[in-house]
Amino acid sequence: MSSHVDGHGGDQGAAATLPEGPVPFRHALTDTPLRWRRVITWSLYDWGTQPYHSVIITFVFAVYITSSPFGSVNDTTSALSLATGISGLFIALLAPVLGQSADRSGKTVTLLRVLTAAIVVLSAALFFVKPHPSYLALGLTFFAAGTLAAEIAAATYNATIDQVASGRSVGRVSGFGWGFGYIGGIVSLLTIYFAFIHPDVGLFGVTGAEGLDVRISMVFCATWTLLFTLPPLLMLRNQAPTVTEGRHPGVIGSYRELWRTLVTLWRTDRPLVTFLIASAVFRDGLAGVFTFGAVIAAGTFGFSAGDVIIFGAVANVTAGVSTILCGFLDDWIGPRRVILFSLAALAVLGSMVFVFHAGGRTAFWLLGLGMTLFVGPAQSAARSYLARLIPEGKSGEVFGLYATTGRAISFLSPLFFGAAIQIGIALKHEDNSQYWGILGIVVLLIVGLLVMLKVREITPEHAAPQTR
Repeated sequence: MSSHVDGHGGDQGAAATLPEGPVPFRHALTDTPLRWRRVITWSLYDWGTQPYHSVIITFVFAVYITSSPFGSVNDTTSALSLATGISGLFIALLAPVLGQSADRSGKTVTLLRVLTAAIVVLSAALFFVKPHPSYLALGLTFFAAGTLAAEIAAATYNATIDQVASGRSVGRVSGFGWGFGYIGGIVSLLTIYFAFIHPDVGLFGVTGAEGLDVRISMVFCATWTLLFTLPPLLMLRNQAPTVTEGRHPGVIGSYRELWRTLVTLWRTDRPLVTFLIASAVFRDGLAGVFTFGAVIAAGTFGFSAGDVIIFGAVANVTAGVSTILCGFLDDWIGPRRVILFSLAALAVLGSMVFVFHAGGRTAFWLLGLGMTLFVGPAQSAARSYLARLIPEGKSGEVFGLYATTGRAISFLSPLFFGAAIQIGIALKHEDNSQYWGILGIVVLLIVGLLVMLKVREITPEHAAPQTR
């Protein structure tokens, strides 16, 4: 990854000599015309992997594993938080080594294919988690391992955006991908709901006995991911390796090289490092919104499993449309402004969820849907912001660093969520203090917002001086 520093730092000079004002667009992306057929094929990966995020992490399995058959709501929610936190720690340990190895060999797409296969297998394995306390550990182990694979795969997939996006369209491409993924979440959720969960007897005679309706839905998710990720995985190509000779530095050497890269970037490209820090914090907060949102809906606001799925479908419509539209806004006003406004809105709405936790389902419908308006745009704009900073031919390397810094603190949202619940238990002595967890996520979002305020604006390409 050190090769990025030499080429990138030489363009920017020392941090002390960086000009004030917006960071100029550096034409890091290709100049090829926008081809929507390739963009749609690329976006099928978002569509194909969305059931893991929407169905498993958010709206179905997380609710299932924290339900009463597995134990008390405080115990199961805390266990879920711990499992998610452990998964985050493993992501932090493995992402630098995997990302650096793929960068050196040029086999980013090969890594993506392996991780996608792991997602498929681990999704299907959740079928074996029956609704009994003795299955809680097994379920959370599969869940944490799948989350590990899904998160590293998502970061690896982001590095391929330069194969389909041009300098003038990266906001729209990123927004379309995120939005298309949300639509995939809608279709998969509604299919599961009407095929297996809502009917007393679903397709193939599936009922709710022994959690079979939820468990068979996990097999459905695995099949969905397998089918829809094949087109993009076949279309995308590995890039030329950055290192063509010499031995791999090994695990310890990889971390030493990573540290040298970070130190050099801090000296030569301070705006990029500031953004990596800010995005690491607020992206983890955004992940926490979706990871624990459905859990709060069920455990605090009294949503049934079916209610959660219906809410999830409407939430995905809201998030998908807002993300696609904000992709155009991203290309027009710049991603930084989209991110700042989204984080501020999320902090306010999250605080209102805490304040109105006794307001019942109507309160969560209004506030929860309000939050979904801003999660996707912030995620998409973060991806497009970084894509605009990447020097030509360095997308895999820089997105690998993006994954490293982001996943290194991916344990924070479950840690903050779980700690806030424990604070609520200590202060209120309630049987259900789950709603306090949202305050932990709000704090994380506010910290990310404050750091993001120090990140410079990027001049959108339509407003930048044309050098070609």
